[in-house]
Amino acid sequence: MTAPTKKQPVETQADLSAEIAELEKLSIEADAAGQARGDEPSRQPLLDYPPYRSSILRHPTKDPRHADPETIELWSPCFGHSDVDPLEADLTIAGSNEPIGERITVSGRVLDGEGRPVRNQLVEIWQANSAGRYIHKHEQHPAPLDPNFTGVGRCLTDDEGRYRFQTIKPGPYPWGNHINAWRPAHIHFSLFGRAFTQRLITQMYFPSDPLFALDPIYQSITSQQARDALVATYDHDLSTPGYSMGYSWDIVLTGPSRTWTEPEEGDL
Repeated sequence: MTAPTKKQPVETQADLSAEIAELEKLSIEADAAGQARGDEPSRQPLLDYPPYRSSILRHPTKDPRHADPETIELWSPCFGHSDVDPLEADLTIAGSNEPIGERITVSGRVLDGEGRPVRNQLVEIWQANSAGRYIHKHEQHPAPLDPNFTGVGRCLTDDEGRYRFQTIKPGPYPWGNHINAWRPAHIHFSLFGRAFTQRLITQMYFPSDPLFALDPIYQSITSQQARDALVATYDHDLSTPGYSMGYSWDIVLTGPSRTWTEPEEGDL
């Protein structure tokens, strides 16, 4: 007779929320102790953040950066206005019909740490469709694809450092971190700086999302100020009458107010 298989424990959102709350408490205590010494609170996410289960075995633990960045920049591609068509900033025109979902305009400025505009910056975005599904071969969310929405776009910043995209508000989607895990709606951003070695990747969220408190990725940023900096602001002046809602979001590349960046593979 075969011995009964031991039932594996399953983790619920309540389990994860309890872990997140405990780590939040420890982070607040650590920041308070650091500020008493005059230290600046960290704005970057914790790379070893246990509630983010799928990162436990793959987050970096050593510094693997042995490349000479100056050598890389000799053969890295460069972008100019002739390489990026203005129509690439409109994600709603890829198909023969209108994509499904809430049309939105997302715009903001790319700034350095002193508040100066970063001009001619390549800004790329990618996102899920309104049903929360990406066009990707590894996508497992069984939501419908939208044949009129690819979810990718790019543009160059103007002389004021401003970018602007016309797109569809992405939907939240489930992921396999734990039982009933859902990611808040978000748009991924990539900026290349002046070279590939300066690439910045981050995420923009939407205001008042009920999933913020439940998401281990968002909560891995322990500074509330840094979290808030990732949330766009509804901007009625950006809304187009009868057509789309407007959201404003600035990206700061350097300095104490810099936008949080996703750690790439190989980063500490």
